[in-house]
Amino acid sequence: MKVGIIGATGYGGLELIRLLHNHQEVENIDLFTSSEEGIQFSNKYTHLMNIHDQPLLKIENDKLANYDVIFTSTPSGVSTELLPPLIGAGPKLIDLSGDFRLKDATEYVQWYKKTPAPPEAIAKSVYGLTEWNEEAIQQAQLIANPGCYPTAVLLSVLPLIKENLIDASGLVIDAKSGISGAGNKPNQMTHFSETNENTAIYKIHEHQHIPEIEQAISNFAGKTSPVTFTTHLVPMTRGIISTSYAPVTSGVTEQQLTNALEETYANHPFVRIIKETNKFGTNQVYGSNFCDIHVRLDPRTNRATIVSVIDNLVKGAAGQAIQNMNVQFGLDQMTGLQQVPLFI
Repeated sequence: MKVGIIGATGYGGLELIRLLHNHQEVENIDLFTSSEEGIQFSNKYTHLMNIHDQPLLKIENDKLANYDVIFTSTPSGVSTELLPPLIGAGPKLIDLSGDFRLKDATEYVQWYKKTPAPPEAIAKSVYGLTEWNEEAIQQAQLIANPGCYPTAVLLSVLPLIKENLIDASGLVIDAKSGISGAGNKPNQMTHFSETNENTAIYKIHEHQHIPEIEQAISNFAGKTSPVTFTTHLVPMTRGIISTSYAPVTSGVTEQQLTNALEETYANHPFVRIIKETNKFGTNQVYGSNFCDIHVRLDPRTNRATIVSVIDNLVKGAAGQAIQNMNVQFGLDQMTGLQQVPLFI
């Protein structure tokens, strides 16, 4: 396959390059830029010397139409303008930004504070939560790759909500992410002096992933209750840990919760259900496309604690995007994504 990446200089784009270079079906990878045309990519990122010694190319729609797949790993608001003319023009489109995730354009304006994509483009986009939307992904021209936080949250709670094992109206989600989730553009929040030896809550009740999570719960589990979702920045480079709390339905046991997760993901190799553990953390999935999930029931409070971990740049971004590409082209989902987690 011939692949183009727009936004390759960001962390998500770099991760796409790393993973696609190990993909057996990818023959060619070209990188596109809006401002650095002609610059040798390996001069910007020395770790790619003798691996990707190619110049950055100018973004031109007539050239992009010749690719099999176009990935856009750009800030929100960019894909809104770039991708609509390419829908149906030839390449499969996989957008890693938030521009096509929300079906309600007014919600996009409210939460992203940007102009939404054209309604006809939003209508054609398919939400790329691979394990839950595989059939639609197979037919999609434009995939809205899920956000990193929603991926960790939804994979862990959707089976339990869908089976009416937990009460979605009482769902409280506490999620923590490494610094790379904020992208590679420095700001005060991600400054070393602000993040080192510090854990901070941010975007309280204002995070743009809230409507994405609620929309997916409605679409895949049939529940429309709002959720409480809080995010924290922790002083590590990669990783997300999502801890969700919810009342269980009367009579539900811990075994039933575990069974629901195991049955849902029995044929999905990237979701691993950890049944018994006293240690559960982000380093067990670091650098990989795995999502690990663990659930416990507190009999004193009759509440479930549902924990999941992902690498925000892999399963939360580039890895899931490639997994979706594999589905689109009828390949084994694990093609190019069989990296063992980098534990230490």
